[in-house]
Amino acid sequence: MEWVRTLAVVVGGVLLLWLVLLALLWRARTDELTARTALRLLPDVVRLVRRLAADGSLPRGVRVRLWLLLGYLLMPIDLVPDFIPVLGYADDVIVVAWTLRSVTRRAGAGALARHWPGEPGGLALVSRLAGVPPAGAPRG
Repeated sequence: MEWVRTLAVVVGGVLLLWLVLLALLWRARTDELTARTALRLLPDVVRLVRRLAADGSLPRGVRVRLWLLLGYLLMPIDLVPDFIPVLGYADDVIVVAWTLRSVTRRAGAGALARHWPGEPGGLALVSRLAGVPPAGAPRG
């Protein structure tokens, strides 16, 4: 039954990370951000990171940073332990934002827009978080 507890902790952690990400991003939201777009943001960001990491046209250093980010998020040991309410997952959100900012400054806003799987409002918010002007938002 230890696996059930582990699964519950992982699911709870992902849910809490999602809520913290929503709260931080809602605070920095743009006018285009709807509630529906906000709810889709975490899955879209995860797909964005995976797509960027797999893009062979991006510089190797950028792809390495993204794979390291995915590894960090999967690691059970964090800068702030995940069992600490809110703060435990806030460090993950900060690491994601910092990495996206670094990646988009090197790869450009075009790469972000090219791989964005969600709605334009979500792309505008993620672009703002990454510190770059939003580009057109292809859907797909």
